[in-house]
Amino acid sequence: MAQDYFHHVRDFPFFELPLGLGVDLTKHFSFDPHVHVSPGATGIPLPGIDIGGHHHYLSKFMVLQVIAGVLTLLIFKGLSKRVRSGEPTSGRFWNFWESIALFVRDEVVRPTIGDGHHDHGDDHGHGENHGGGHAAEAAVAGHHADQYLPFVWTCFFYILFCNLLGAIPMLGSPTGSLGLTGVLAISVFGYNIIQGTKQFGVAGFWKNQVPDIGLEGPLGVVITVGLWFIEVIGLVIKHGVLAVRLFANIMGGHTVVGVILGFCAAQGVEGVLWMQAMVIPASIFGQIFIGLLELFVSFLQAYVFAFLATIFLSAAVHEH
Repeated sequence: MAQDYFHHVRDFPFFELPLGLGVDLTKHFSFDPHVHVSPGATGIPLPGIDIGGHHHYLSKFMVLQVIAGVLTLLIFKGLSKRVRSGEPTSGRFWNFWESIALFVRDEVVRPTIGDGHHDHGDDHGHGENHGGGHAAEAAVAGHHADQYLPFVWTCFFYILFCNLLGAIPMLGSPTGSLGLTGVLAISVFGYNIIQGTKQFGVAGFWKNQVPDIGLEGPLGVVITVGLWFIEVIGLVIKHGVLAVRLFANIMGGHTVVGVILGFCAAQGVEGVLWMQAMVIPASIFGQIFIGLLELFVSFLQAYVFAFLATIFLSAAVHEH
């Protein structure tokens, strides 16, 4: 059986616990009775390889994704009830989550998407009174960009919880799987197309991918069509980068932590005493430092994903 040295940071159908204990998910939740993982195993057939004609089983990241979703639902359902009451939110726990949500709203979504009226400018000829009317409407109905907030908030906090689960020993970060980050990127891509189509219509949205370059005749048609294909391909690539960026940063960080901790194990088995005295303390302190950095990266990568998703959304709902 081939050794999988990175199963600690990748998806794995086994929850490892101290003293060689663990929970074999394939034993209890597998469609294939031939697939089992013994406690303390370091190598198993990887997901996607055909085993006995079937390879469908529950994995650790699947469980953690559900946990992240439940945490997102419970925390913000409770926060929404407190905000809906009209009273100021009290308590450090609730204030903490509210402050993050307000930061995403006020520093990411609203400034990036705008108030929805700047495209019109003075073309209507209403001048200041026109702007004042919109300001009054906004005060009553809320900011134009707030209609997109639920989706951006959901992406941000779900990714954040997935990232933070990796800071808990013996768990992991589901965002360290390209499968999950790919689905998130596809969700953003689909959502942006839907919102852009609502704004401009099907033909208008796809036509909006290329601005008017002012060229006429056959040459103008050829250049416009070429630019359209380039922009559409770029639209797909930009959303694909969302998946790769998040996956690479989370997977890379946990891999570094695993490698540093591996120095302790290597020296404990093969090292001489004086090398153990040098390497093991340095490895422990290095792991603590990288662990703290990983906490920062967990928040940062959730922010970057939400920010880029909002930029792409803004481009979808505004004329180029």
